[in-house]
Amino acid sequence: MKLPAAHTALIVIDMQSALFEPPPPEAEQVIARINGLAARARAAGVPVVFVQHETAGADLRADSPGWQLVAGLVVAPTDLRLRKKMSDAFLHTELHALLAERGVRQLLVCGYSSEFCVDSSVRGGAARGYAVTLAADAHTAHDKPHATGLQIRTHENETLTHISSFHVTIDAAPAAEIGFG
Repeated sequence: MKLPAAHTALIVIDMQSALFEPPPPEAEQVIARINGLAARARAAGVPVVFVQHETAGADLRADSPGWQLVAGLVVAPTDLRLRKKMSDAFLHTELHALLAERGVRQLLVCGYSSEFCVDSSVRGGAARGYAVTLAADAHTAHDKPHATGLQIRTHENETLTHISSFHVTIDAAPAAEIGFG
């Protein structure tokens, strides 16, 4: 799958140290897949945006050790950083303006947590008119009593790609199959 380099941005959601203690399923593989996507995006001139969730207290307090990006994630000096306080990376942030000034109309989304911030950000982007591609194997969630993290990821890939009410395309593809042209 080739995404248009001139109009796409890679959005990496909440890949933060505190959220990876303990690691969710396939943590190392997800980090490696995101690094691969980010390297291909940078090579094609596609903006890479790292979004970090922050709370007033506890593990995700801004600039605390737990708030930092998870070890192993490769960040370049040209990458953009954005702080958020809601699960949707667009809600009460400058993300839409940042993307609009770069002419972005297509999003490639990956990160943590599949059923919360990834889901909300995919829907938030689609609600603002962005076509969205979800890197199907480059997002993760912790196991829950009702489903494993991998089952949650599969559920999100299926659910999000069948939403038509936003009147934009929401696709999902394995990270290795995603390129920029």
